Amino acid sequence: MSLDQRTNFQSHPFHLVSPSPWPFYNSLSLFILTTSGVLTMHGFSNMYIVLFIAFINLIWCMTLWFRDIISEGTYLGNHTNAVQKGLNLGVGLFIVSEALFFLAIFWTFFHSSLSPNVELGAQWPPLGINAIDPFELPLLNTIILLSSGVTVTYSHHSLIEGNRKGALYGLVATIILAIIFTIFQGIEYSVSSFTISDGVYGSCFYFSTGFHGFHVLIGTAFLSVGLWRLLSYHLTDHHHLGYESGILYWHFVDVVWLVLYICIYFWGY
Repeated sequence: MSLDQRTNFQSHPFHLVSPSPWPFYNSLSLFILTTSGVLTMHGFSNMYIVLFIAFINLIWCMTLWFRDIISEGTYLGNHTNAVQKGLNLGVGLFIVSEALFFLAIFWTFFHSSLSPNVELGAQWPPLGINAIDPFELPLLNTIILLSSGVTVTYSHHSLIEGNRKGALYGLVATIILAIIFTIFQGIEYSVSSFTISDGVYGSCFYFSTGFHGFHVLIGTAFLSVGLWRLLSYHLTDHHHLGYESGILYWHFVDVVWLVLYICIYFWGY
């Protein structure tokens, strides 16, 4: 064996990541995005232009970064079993951190609702607030979102069994249901009789449901990338880590919505 061969030989299954500019560019884009967002909210002239440019730049940087990761996992063979275990652990810890964030939201809700003070009329919902009927649009949205969990599970199992057509149909149905859910959420906001500025009830309601809606948008983007990769024959029955992570995230979104519906819509009605 030559010296070059001994130098290039790797005796472990882990991926030593090559130098990449994308973490730095993404951090810079996020910094500019948050700063320009705050300045826009405070009425600084023309800062919304910087906000828009920073958002487009963030999407561009993330797209190129994900392109490199897809190349490493699909074409270069860098995502060994050991690497996949580490990535799965990372996704799991990320979802745990998101669950703790929602725990803080529910803590705020119950802190205010279990013992409403006199400024709220000593009742929950507060005096003057007409809460949304949980058996109307929220119930329909619950059925839609839980149905999307069924279709994405069908897509996943179809992929594992080698049923490409079933995997595609299930994933397309999931994305359509996710878009319908988001549209109905927007309709619910537009017809609601209260706003986020209507005291602690409005703040808790819109922050919890709105933050969940933001997660639905992120999950939809995850699954859309999975659909593109499935159409491009990137995914196999035993190597589909990115898609599996998107499915896990989507099930987390389902569970959080179920708790939201029971606590904020049904119990808080």
